[in-house]
Amino acid sequence: MKSGGTKPGGSKRATILATCRMFMTAMVVLLAACASGPPRRVSEPAASIQQLSVRADGSWLVDLRIENFSSVPMRFDAVSLPVTLGGEAAGTLQGQPALTIGPESADVVSLALTPASAARIVIAGALADNRGIAYGLDGTITAAPTDGKTRAYDFKRNSALSPVPGLPGVLR
Repeated sequence: MKSGGTKPGGSKRATILATCRMFMTAMVVLLAACASGPPRRVSEPAASIQQLSVRADGSWLVDLRIENFSSVPMRFDAVSLPVTLGGEAAGTLQGQPALTIGPESADVVSLALTPASAARIVIAGALADNRGIAYGLDGTITAAPTDGKTRAYDFKRNSALSPVPGLPGVLR
């Protein structure tokens, strides 16, 4: 034995034990930090026209694709989106989809629209000439996390639709 009553290597053992305790404490703290799960991110939703079908009576059936970019499920309560087609005001897509969309997913809701006369003429010309046509959406999408407060998100999108071969009166 060494002088002072300690066993040979005793201070080395104490140092190793202290290091192990610090390591274990750090691991417990890191594990506790991860226990809360992934961060909750609520992002602005988006929408686009997936398909526009011209009915025999001249009205339109619009398949509106609603996209949830949030990391949590979102409930979509209402849409109010004025539509322009080929530069002409067509009317407003309005509806209460009452649709819950999972995180980072999308779903489609069908909405009827009775278009303005100028928009009917523009779309008839595009279909007759078998050419694409630009459209715009500019309005609000009302949504909320499934466990949160409802909010109206301002939304704007410009894109284009093209006639679908073999499906008269349909654009995608």
